[in-house]
Amino acid sequence: MKKFSWTDLLIFVISTEIVGAFSALLSGGYTELYTELIRPPLSPPALVFPIVWTILYALMGISAYQVWRYDTLSSRRAVGVYAIQLAINFSWSIIFFRFEALFLAAVVAVLLFIAVGAMVYLFRRIDRKAAHLQLPYLVWSLFAAYLAIGTYLLN
Repeated sequence: MKKFSWTDLLIFVISTEIVGAFSALLSGGYTELYTELIRPPLSPPALVFPIVWTILYALMGISAYQVWRYDTLSSRRAVGVYAIQLAINFSWSIIFFRFEALFLAAVVAVLLFIAVGAMVYLFRRIDRKAAHLQLPYLVWSLFAAYLAIGTYLLN
């Protein structure tokens, strides 16, 4: 296992946060579209999303760093799945808010949930604590899929 490094940990966390910020930037203003759409029950206010995502991105970065430290073929594969789910995550906001492609956004949200589930499974085989840090993200991605599907069906 690689020695703990604050610098490497910060690189993982900050780069993950940057992915989220860049996706939001490319998505354009989300609050206007969000308030215009008919949303399913339990839809939170728009203000909740940036708060939740900031926390989830930090947890993702910490967890991925912990798995990366093992420096094995399994950990590299798990971090590869992490990168894939992060790319799917990056695309969702752009598809939904920039292009207003609600059906495609619903499909991508389901794919994201599956990818996060696969990532949690792989992380768990390497480091249980790292996998546990991803559980809020797994739950949130399921909730996000519900919101995306519900929004598509209602609009």
